[in-house]
Amino acid sequence: MIIVVSGEKKEVKDNLTLPELIAQENVEMPEYITVSINEEFVPSDEKETTVLKEGDVVEFLYFMGGGC
Repeated sequence: MIIVVSGEKKEVKDNLTLPELIAQENVEMPEYITVSINEEFVPSDEKETTVLKEGDVVEFLYFMGGGC
């Protein structure tokens, strides 16, 4: 199936789970990311069980702190 990951079309296996995609994409520090699928945030307690579907648009969001 085809999904979009961080703006890039990718062909992935059917019924790919979000944890499998995170591992496949070599996401750094996955425990610190927020994931959106089709512009909706995936709650932390649903990350492990989320199954991707054809045409999903996935974004990995990293929040960084900073200041003076």
